[in-house]
Amino acid sequence: MSQESIEAAVFRRLLSHLDGRKDVQNIDLMNLAGFCRNCLSKWYAEAAGEQGLTLDKESAREIVYGMPYDEWKAQYQTEATPEQAAQFAAQQSDSAGQ
Repeated sequence: MSQESIEAAVFRRLLSHLDGRKDVQNIDLMNLAGFCRNCLSKWYAEAAGEQGLTLDKESAREIVYGMPYDEWKAQYQTEATPEQAAQFAAQQSDSAGQ
C-alpha cells in the first residue's frame, strides 16, 4: 500500500468522523484546531487544481459535507454563541498581528 493510498484512507475516515459529529460546529473546530470543514473543502479544491482539475467551491463542499452545503447549514449549523464568536475574533486578530 502506498503512502498516498494510506493518506486517502485517512482523509475518508476524517470525513466519516466529521459526518458522525455534526454536533461539532465549524466555529468549534476553528477555535480549537484552526481549521474547519470549509477549510477542508478549500484545500480539496486547491489540491484538485494542482492536479489540473477544476473543482468549484460548492462541489468541494459537497464532498466534504456529504451533502449540499446549504442543506447541511439548514439542518445542522447553529448560531455561534457570543463566547465562540469572541474567541474566534481574538484568534483572528492574534494571527493578523503576526
